[in-house]
Amino acid sequence: MTEIEQLLARVSAEARNSRPWGWPSLPEPVDAATLARAESTLGFAVPPLLAALYLRIGDGGFGPEYGLLPLLDSPPSGEPAVVAQYLAHCESGRKDPEWPWPEGVLPISHWGCGMYACVDCRTPDSTVLLFEPNADEADHAWYVDAPTLTAWLHTWLDGTGWYDESHDGADLEPWGDFRIRTGVARAQ
Repeated sequence: MTEIEQLLARVSAEARNSRPWGWPSLPEPVDAATLARAESTLGFAVPPLLAALYLRIGDGGFGPEYGLLPLLDSPPSGEPAVVAQYLAHCESGRKDPEWPWPEGVLPISHWGCGMYACVDCRTPDSTVLLFEPNADEADHAWYVDAPTLTAWLHTWLDGTGWYDESHDGADLEPWGDFRIRTGVARAQ
């Protein structure tokens, strides 16, 4: 069994045994056609590990805190789906150029207070970012939550994430690529 297969087995077991807030049960996984529609709407591919989570474990409802958002359609929890969230954030960024949304950065989990865990679909390892919009400026609202989606899942499974009580207050590294990825000019 590969390392990814072992990780997916651990995530699946945890998903079956826990329920984030607002989810009555673990949703069924999406099918390949739903994933293809999501990717077509987004205009880019979902990273393989993220796709496997949706295709093999469930359409959201598992993971840290409120759990992963559904991929394409909103479930009983009432959270908007990943694709809808991404498109809304991009549209909002076009309307307010002071707060652009980086292309290819999918909001996958809602933390509350407007905060999201996001996967950078343009990096080979699917860096997980924290978007914290309560900052004064957009380039101060982005942090590296985990260098890879794999590491992010391990921190959830191992109870070592910044959001866990025992690690509350951990400082996250600012995401240095925000200005590069959004084309925002640095203020002089």
